[in-house]
Amino acid sequence: MKSNIKFFKSSRILPVDEFFKNVLYDNKLGYYASKLPFGEKGDFITSPKISYLFSEIIAIWIISTWELFGKPKNFNIVELGPGDGSLINVLLKSFKKFPEFNSSKKIFLYEKSNYLKKIQKEKILDKNVNWINNFNTLKKGPVIFFGNEFFDALPIKQFIRKKHSILEKNYILNKNHKIEEIFNKASKTDIEILKSFKTIKKLNFIELPKFGFQELKKMIKKISELKGCILMIDYGYLKSNNQDTLQSVMKHKKNSLLDNLGKADITAHVNFELLNEFFFKNGLKVNNVITQKAFLENMGIIERAKIVAKNMKFSEQSNLYLRIKRLLSPGSMGDLFKVILAYKFNKNNFAGFK
Repeated sequence: MKSNIKFFKSSRILPVDEFFKNVLYDNKLGYYASKLPFGEKGDFITSPKISYLFSEIIAIWIISTWELFGKPKNFNIVELGPGDGSLINVLLKSFKKFPEFNSSKKIFLYEKSNYLKKIQKEKILDKNVNWINNFNTLKKGPVIFFGNEFFDALPIKQFIRKKHSILEKNYILNKNHKIEEIFNKASKTDIEILKSFKTIKKLNFIELPKFGFQELKKMIKKISELKGCILMIDYGYLKSNNQDTLQSVMKHKKNSLLDNLGKADITAHVNFELLNEFFFKNGLKVNNVITQKAFLENMGIIERAKIVAKNMKFSEQSNLYLRIKRLLSPGSMGDLFKVILAYKFNKNNFAGFK
């Protein structure tokens, strides 16, 4: 258990988000600093790894949004948390089929993990792709921020309401170097934030993506300057509830939250009702939150699969449709994953949102 000390660093007590920020993102010891979590050999699999058609659909959506914005000469695309680079490689290949768009686009990758950056740079060979640590590089033209399973990986705060008090959940390292939960009075700042959101105001158990909101505010500032939008696809729920959604996964199986720290993935479900309210509060318009199934079908993924399947052997066709089914199935990723679009623009007829 002594290995737990490294995640507490100089303090023996940390709020949930600070503790898991250390567990996930510490440059030397964190989960994203030491292993490749994606794919069959990793801990979980993402949509771009299930089927390249998912990434093709995102490429078409981005190009249609560029057209909606009036085909600007300078057009910025920022992928948030690009993983192992699978999605961006398909985007680059797809974009080459549209010369006018291809000459207008600039691609930026926003990645916190130095380890993943190194892997991305080995896989992504296009010299025009730029890695950034902030958004100051974006100077001209509209910007699209896109994230697939980006927000769920950002640490959250947890609170409980007891009578007239709000208490924050913390982790403490006891004398035996074991981790325990304790609840301390929440800070005035956090209490004010919680009270400001109608969607979570009356909950008895509250999850607040404070760190995630800080990240989004940086993007919203840039969108306010340049115009543009944020498209996020993630798993989560549409109505605020009292659920504790923190979960840990290792080798595609559930892992006890405090076991295998630094070796297992830790995420939380996204509260899309709260996210919707946050975007409105910060001056963006929001299209209806829809399921991944609805978004991909609206964008024509089934029709695209039929075209691709024509030149395939039967076994390849079966594999293709099994993968598409996984992306669309209501019992799997189809309904669990939601799509939200927040934007600053005078039109709202974005592709995929009927």
